[in-house]
Amino acid sequence: MAELSRLIEAIEDPQIELGLNAAIVSVRDQQPHILVVQPGIAGSGEWDALPFGPFSPRAHRTLEIGLRAWVKRQTGLDLGYVEQLYTFGDRGRHAEPGEAASHTLSVGYLALTRGAGEELLGAHWSPWYAYFPWEDWRQGKPDILTQEIEPRLKAWAERAPSADEPVRPLRRADRLRVGFGIGAGFDEEKVLERYELLYEAGLVAEAARDGRQAAGQWGDELPLLGRPMALDHRRILATAMGRLRGKLKYRPLVFELLPPEFTLYALQKTVEAISGTLLHKQNFRRLVEHGGLVEPTGNVSTATGGRPAKLYRFRREVVVERPAPGLRVKAGRV
Repeated sequence: MAELSRLIEAIEDPQIELGLNAAIVSVRDQQPHILVVQPGIAGSGEWDALPFGPFSPRAHRTLEIGLRAWVKRQTGLDLGYVEQLYTFGDRGRHAEPGEAASHTLSVGYLALTRGAGEELLGAHWSPWYAYFPWEDWRQGKPDILTQEIEPRLKAWAERAPSADEPVRPLRRADRLRVGFGIGAGFDEEKVLERYELLYEAGLVAEAARDGRQAAGQWGDELPLLGRPMALDHRRILATAMGRLRGKLKYRPLVFELLPPEFTLYALQKTVEAISGTLLHKQNFRRLVEHGGLVEPTGNVSTATGGRPAKLYRFRREVVVERPAPGLRVKAGRV
């Protein structure tokens, strides 16, 4: 009877709330950016936060409607393409023992936009590589990996597991090989796996904030590895980055980030910005043209001041012509 009473009490007084988050991506000046709200709106401290708001079943018929409403309210931006990512409820989004506040689960979304002006309400665009500097390989392997991250991860891999570490099917060294390509190839899609390893090793500021035992083992020697974010928003952003990088290969999502007419150069630079890798120019152009993804408009661009460049547009018919009309590109030399 006592157990039944506790169950009824839990149902009547739920300790979980549902939140909505948006990782809104735009490419500006050949750099991917995300929209962040001013500090304090959706998190603690002075760290950047993604647009965020609670889901209200009475006000929002669906989760996506609720998300669009919160983004509009916080930033003034009307979202275009949106897709649901995952439900998050880990560290940085939980009530500590003894707290009366509810624990929040958040449904994360990826949203794409061709860009908005600077007239945003309480929000601004921020380069996503500011939060993940180890993910941009367009100028070669980032120094932060060689000089800061890899030595510490290797040291962490040799330490005994901490008390709060769950049992894993792979050893730490094997997980580093898979996530960071240490001793193997670097997979640009494993953004979340890399962030989770850094968090578990106590190497990002969020781990120290959340009281992770591993964070205390480094003393005061840790540099700032990327700009931290409120709550678990950097984890949500990592998920969005990995999802978008993967989908570029089998869905024409890149065209959601481009104007209606564009040059092949602009298309390539946008793909490179998102993937964080350089592409072989001629191979890329053959892939795009032979894949039927674009068609010439008959117009040219003189924006570069040099030889006029042909303008293209996305062939929307390709969506029904092919089951996976993406850009199956591989990194290469320019």
